[in-house]
Amino acid sequence: MIQSTILSVLAKTLDIVEWQVENTLELHLQGATVPFIARYRKERTGGLTDEQIIELLKIFKQQSELAERRESIIKRLEEQKVLTGELLKKIQDANTLANLEDIYLPYRPKRKTRAILAKEKGLELLAKLLMSENASPVESFAGRFVSVQNSVNTIDEALSGARDIIAEWINETEWVRNLLRKRFERDAYIRSKVAKGKKEEDSKYKNWFDWEEKAYRAPSHRILALFRGEKEGILKIKIIPSIDDITQALTERLVRTYTEASGQKTLAIKDALKRLLFPAMETELRAQLKNRADIEAIKVFSRNLEQLLLSPILGQKNVLAIDPGFRTGCKVVCLDGYGNLLHNETVYPHPPQHKIAMAIKKIKSLCERYQIEAIAIGNGTAGRETESLIANIRFKQSLVSVMVNEDGASVYSASAAARDEFPEYDVTVRGAVSIGRRLQDPLAELVKIDPKSLGIGQYQHDVEQKLLKESLKTTVELCVNKVGVDLNLASKELLTYISGIGPSLSEKIVEYRKKNGGFRNRKELKNVPGLGSKAFEQAAGFLRIMGGNNPLDAVAVHPENYPLVKKMAASLKLTPSELIKKKQVRNLIRLDDFVAGDVGLPTLNDIIDELEKPGRDPRKTLEYFSFDKNIRSIEDLHEGMILPAVITNITDFGAFANIGLHEKGLIHKSQIAKAFVQNPSDYLALGQHLNIKVISIDVQRKRLSLSLIGVQQ
Repeated sequence: MIQSTILSVLAKTLDIVEWQVENTLELHLQGATVPFIARYRKERTGGLTDEQIIELLKIFKQQSELAERRESIIKRLEEQKVLTGELLKKIQDANTLANLEDIYLPYRPKRKTRAILAKEKGLELLAKLLMSENASPVESFAGRFVSVQNSVNTIDEALSGARDIIAEWINETEWVRNLLRKRFERDAYIRSKVAKGKKEEDSKYKNWFDWEEKAYRAPSHRILALFRGEKEGILKIKIIPSIDDITQALTERLVRTYTEASGQKTLAIKDALKRLLFPAMETELRAQLKNRADIEAIKVFSRNLEQLLLSPILGQKNVLAIDPGFRTGCKVVCLDGYGNLLHNETVYPHPPQHKIAMAIKKIKSLCERYQIEAIAIGNGTAGRETESLIANIRFKQSLVSVMVNEDGASVYSASAAARDEFPEYDVTVRGAVSIGRRLQDPLAELVKIDPKSLGIGQYQHDVEQKLLKESLKTTVELCVNKVGVDLNLASKELLTYISGIGPSLSEKIVEYRKKNGGFRNRKELKNVPGLGSKAFEQAAGFLRIMGGNNPLDAVAVHPENYPLVKKMAASLKLTPSELIKKKQVRNLIRLDDFVAGDVGLPTLNDIIDELEKPGRDPRKTLEYFSFDKNIRSIEDLHEGMILPAVITNITDFGAFANIGLHEKGLIHKSQIAKAFVQNPSDYLALGQHLNIKVISIDVQRKRLSLSLIGVQQ
């Protein structure tokens, strides 16, 4: 049973109604996946999108953890026999983990602090007298607590111990911690200085050798850069507000008189701030800034990954793929329209061999023999030289050549998945196959590679790795299920991401397919060992069977709605197959007539949409693009040049563009548009083709600065 308070918090936070929250969580707790809930349970959720559902589940997890911690604290306080009605109410009203821990702090078991040692020496009464500012004259009162037996040898030792107790009381006072937390969040500056002995280094952190800005204003990419510089020992970082301002504010709240006792109390306040509160609040703010920066960086990474996975496709066309190289030659493979390897060999058109004529002859021959329709060229070493070679070949048939981003291809070629598929071939052949398949279907190939190897995102190794992994996995799942997969062609890696499947079932599906020659209908999925009714419910709608014995298996209509489609067709005296083919007849269907039970207009409209586009891939088709043929190295560039480019990565601070060189150029966000650009992703997309202007070139450091301002597109 989900607590009503949690339902209320979720509804308010997400600006939806409680029944939407309750139904969505109920589906989730019953084992339904986000893609399934978003696609096939719209009536239950009120049409929540996958992003809304993901956010709902994230907040639900946080609230559940908060509730669990609240119950744990209550139990411990009951065991200590200190839980009062007032304390219980404060705990129940605490709406953040930080507030909850502040309330519990005075009761938390501690190691032997200075305050505890002072209490053991019998100084708590003196601390209470000083705290109340009633101990006057101070030395006379403190003298009563001097005791060799208690190891309090002097008046100064007695006062020092009493101040330690007061400092701990102040540190454990809830309103004090809340006050400081707000001051830190609002007023703290993040200050970076170069570490001792590091000033002379030619460091990428030079811009931050003497840096200061309000912490809450610092963008996520700068927070991650500063923390990385600190981790590498180049920078020293402090994140604190004005000590004097906070000391004055706290003293004004705590000190009422101007007696000797109040002077001791003021000293205790300063000690509490310097020794206990400031370090604790700085640590807390650091964690908060890091978490915020991590979340933003992961959002950028996930957004880039989504765009990359949903890149335009070439489709089922025969491809000749080339993994270029100089000394080791260019590995050439031929693939059929399904990505199957037909042939491979190596040609050596580049230095030091210069076997150009032989390479041209061989490539032409392969293109004719295997009826090649497109050539994929890896964009790494010797990529531009190979592109130029292909451009100068006169082929008998019409075909196109495309430069393909090969980031991560070497990772795939050395992976267990590549070895399983091509045990008899070396990594160079596998890498070339990956390049060719990326052109045919980027999604199907890139799911085999760890997203962190794809050259997108920012500071990916600095963010919380568990959070990054979960977010990227979710992104891949959403993309795969959005597109859907051909059940009889998909690799086990691709099937793994289908709703309800996972690694174990994907292997069993592939084994079943090999043994039985493919699936003839979705219902046959139930014959796969271990694939039960729940997995079938979650997966079936996202799996396509082309040319099977049921035409509805080729579209995203869920099998649970097949009877409904048959009923629609029967109302027009048609079969489902005829209903798919006859668009003008579908327009005669009155959807209101078919609303019943859990099936409402959202599901009915989705069914009609799917019948409109049976088997159609939602991704765009490939647009062909070529770089400036006169630009071969960074030395060929000059400021003011206008060049064709493709966006390869988007970050919080700008975007990186490929102009056909090994070096990628940075379009800083100030150079994206004349207006202020908060988020570069609002203006640019991964894989976007555009014209850019070169505004600065650093040949020595291999850095390019580019601009879109004033450039006609």
